[in-house]
Amino acid sequence: MKRKEFVRRLIKDGCVFQRSGANHDLYVNPANGRKQPVPRHTEIDNKLAKHIRKYLGLK
Repeated sequence: MKRKEFVRRLIKDGCVFQRSGANHDLYVNPANGRKQPVPRHTEIDNKLAKHIRKYLGLK
């Protein structure tokens, strides 16, 4: 999955960008307070995308 599309979906589902790190961006779900780093690769593996969404409490 393209990173741009993945981030667009995260924001649409209510997550907000918190800060940038060296190789990752940190997104937080304000509904439950969970934070998860998102790598800055152009492609994100589907398994990783599923894991990030699950951890943040998204479907």
